[in-house]
Amino acid sequence: MDVCGYLIVYYFLAFTFFKVAACSEVSIIGGKDVKKRQSWMVSIQKDQKHVCGGILIKDQWVLTAAHCEAKPISSVTVLTGTLSLSKGSQRVGILSYTKPKTFNARTKQDDIMLIKLNKKVKAKPKKIPKKEQDVPPGTKCVVTGWGTTNFEVLEPSDKLQMLEVTAVDRELCNCYYKNDLVITKDMLCAGNKQENRGTCWGDSGGPLECKKNMVGVLSGSDGCSNPKKPTVYTFLSNRHISWINSILKKQFNSTNF
Repeated sequence: MDVCGYLIVYYFLAFTFFKVAACSEVSIIGGKDVKKRQSWMVSIQKDQKHVCGGILIKDQWVLTAAHCEAKPISSVTVLTGTLSLSKGSQRVGILSYTKPKTFNARTKQDDIMLIKLNKKVKAKPKKIPKKEQDVPPGTKCVVTGWGTTNFEVLEPSDKLQMLEVTAVDRELCNCYYKNDLVITKDMLCAGNKQENRGTCWGDSGGPLECKKNMVGVLSGSDGCSNPKKPTVYTFLSNRHISWINSILKKQFNSTNF
């Protein structure tokens, strides 16, 4: 048995024990409704139809995944301050997208993007960490989104969903995605070993929170809720945090001289 084989068997046994010990509460496919309003959680929409999630990190800035860019820019709006897509409290247009030149849609490298809104919104932003937060394998985390709750019907959920997931070792995740992706230190993986529990279409760009800290932005997965294909996130590594801060600082300085 090769290294990947040993890793998969080891983590399968570890997750099996965890699943039995932690009970089977259904904790986005297989998720549950978010009850408490999250003012910083936004829906990115094209022609007023949800395509991706996003995180308001400043009163005029949204953090999301680079592959969520939709065109023409005039057709894109952001819905803020709501738990329900049909009851959105504020809709705003966008001015610009900014993403790393190193973004690669195939490899998911640097799948991160900042959206500048056309006006400031009245909502409490989510703070990004000052430095990267270590996420050891086995850490319990929560992913949030309006993605479809039925992988056979590519329609967003009207109600914001949340799901508990578990951080997966990068080396193991590389084994799962062998020949498809390379999981770098600027990415992380998290999944759920139960069937029909996972992220799907429309969840991209949403936040991954571990111990109440935002640590990642949902990039994607191979299929929906596949236990053998953990969801890949853009990790808020020191490099990505530095990139975000440099963009915000540059924009601030350009409007204040």
